This record gives sequence, C-alpha cells and structure tokens, in this order.
Amino acid sequence: MKKLFLALSFLSFNNLLNAQCDGRYQSEIFNSVNVTTLNYSDVYNDVRHEMDIYTPNADTITNRPVVIYIHGGGFIMGDKNSVDCVDFCESFAKRGYVAVSINYRLSDYSTWMSSNKEQLESIMLAVFDSKAAVRYLRKDFENGNNFGIDTTTIFIGGYSAGGVTAIHHAYLDSISDLSDNLVDNDGTIFNMQSSVDSIAGVHGLEGDAGNYGYSSKVSGVISFAAGIVKTSFIDQYDEPLVSAHGTFDLVANYYCWPVYNNPSVITVCGPGIIHPHADSVGIINDQLVFIGEDHYWPYDGNINPKFIEAVDFTNNFLYQLLPCNNNILGKDHCNSIDNRKLIKTIDILGREQNLFKSGTILFNLYDDGTVEKKFIP
Repeated sequence: MKKLFLALSFLSFNNLLNAQCDGRYQSEIFNSVNVTTLNYSDVYNDVRHEMDIYTPNADTITNRPVVIYIHGGGFIMGDKNSVDCVDFCESFAKRGYVAVSINYRLSDYSTWMSSNKEQLESIMLAVFDSKAAVRYLRKDFENGNNFGIDTTTIFIGGYSAGGVTAIHHAYLDSISDLSDNLVDNDGTIFNMQSSVDSIAGVHGLEGDAGNYGYSSKVSGVISFAAGIVKTSFIDQYDEPLVSAHGTFDLVANYYCWPVYNNPSVITVCGPGIIHPHADSVGIINDQLVFIGEDHYWPYDGNINPKFIEAVDFTNNFLYQLLPCNNNILGKDHCNSIDNRKLIKTIDILGREQNLFKSGTILFNLYDDGTVEKKFIP
C-alpha cells in the first residue's frame, strides 16, 4: 500500500507539473516561426557578432525560456545558418521557446592547427562572444523585452566547437582556473591567464564583446559531439548538462584525446569522462550515447534520424528544468543563486534525502527561501 501511495503521489505531482506548462515546450505546437537577425555586440559591428532569433509565429507569451545553439566548425569555419542550427532552432521555437543561433569570432586555419595557444584563445574568444550574446538578451529584456523572454531561463549549447564554447561558457568560473606556463608547439611558454587579461582587461572572463552590466549566467548546457579542456572546471554549484555523442568520434573523443586525433592539437574530454565527474560532484546530467557513431551525425540536421533523436532527448531533459515545472523558485533566483547556501534536500513528501536515486524528483531548500527542483536522470 505504501508503494502504491508513493507511486500515485509521484504521478499526481508530475501531472501537476506538466499542466503548469500549459501544453508548451514538449512537442512542436506552432506551425511556423519568425526569424530576426541582429548584431548582439555594442563593441563589434560585424558578421561574426550577428545572431538569429527564432520565435513562434503568433505566440502571445512574453516570458518564454531561451535556448542558444552555437554552430560547429573547429573554431575556423561555420556560421549561424548551418543546417543543424536552423533545424535545432526551428524545432525549439515551434515548441514555444525563443531559440537563438549566433556567430562568433573564428581563427585562421594554419595558425590554429600549429599553435596550442591559438587553439585555447579561440575557445576564449568564442566564450567572450557567447557571453555578450546572453548579456544582450538580458539588456533587451530591460529595454522592452522585444522577444518575450524569461531572463531566468537561458540554456546554451551547440555542436562540436559550439558545444565546446557552451561548456566553457558555463563551467569556466574563475580566471585562476586557467593554466599558466604552458608550452606551445614551437617550444615557447604561454600563460592563458595573461591571454585573457590582454584581450578582456578588467572584464576578465566576461570578455571584450560588450553589453556589460548584465549577467551572462545560464541555466543549463547542451553538448552535441563536444568536450571540455579540464573536467575540474565543473563543480557542485554548476549548471545541469545534457550531452549526445558518438563513441567512435575521432574529432572530439568520447573520452580524453587530442582533437582531430592530432597530437599538435589540444586534448578535450568528452561525455565518457565528463558525466562520471558530473555524477561525482552532484550536478544534474544525462547523456545520449550513439554506439559506433562518428563526429558528423549532427552535420545535416534533421536528415539524420540521430540528430532528431538528440533534439528530442535534449528537449525532454530541459523540460524538467523549466520554471513552469518549478514555479516555487524565488523571483530573485537568478541574482541570488551564487550567494545562497543549501539547507537540505527533500523528496516530494518532504522527507530529507541524502542518497539520490535515478528517476526521482528532489527539492533543494536554500537559506534565502528559494526552493529548486532537481530531476535525477
């Protein structure tokens, strides 16, 4: 009887959460989308700082979650009009999101391939641009909210280099985490902390692309065929992560290996290393693994069924994180999240929990009065 009661309680609670989203965000409920192209930097006015903003056609909601999807191309090519970018953004906009595809600064091929310093700096420049894009959205919200967004719910992700950008956007929290005294391919010594200082100056990890005074914080990360330079960047206070990756990826390895399987290029670590680490520090995460698949399954967008599967998998993961499924969050959640302290974790019946079992919904109670729902995949 007790098990039946718990099951019914969970189902009733879950149904209530689903109802709170008014049928939005799970499936494509809009037939068409509008696309607006604009420059997102108040420092740079060029094609590399353009974004496309996808909104559901004829939608009247003005507090919609945002998902940013960043194109791949190895930090040397690609743009926001890539097939996967368009298909991803259209799908999410048709579900009721505001979806965004951004351009960012790219490197020269020959320079990039021959220098670890250039490779790491190209990641940082892309992160600086993505942070400016997030800040732009929050600045626009304060200046009329032209795109009807909820500034407390901005997810970021991408394919390949775009996923790498998103991961480091979210998880590289301190300039002190960057390595110093690194040896470049030609034997010279370089310091990534100094590189950031020389590019961004007083703005540090917020970068040099402007819109200062607004937060670049995001609510979750999406990684398609991407990886991270150091898993130690991810700690217990970080954002949820969802990944999709092939086990035979020789560009961005499922585990840890030099990019392109080339010893002249930096090593990044994929989901096979990232997700066990995320489990160990206790952040919400899940991954979709394509056994035997290489790096290019997202390249042609919806033409590849695996891309559609990954989009749906990502959507199901993000749906659990939406405010309409978590409306007991405090209004100042976005501003206070960095300063609050966890008091305890409880289940749906109010019982304190210390062990987190897969498939459960838990609630974190914080000292500022906010309550945060966690779905344990």
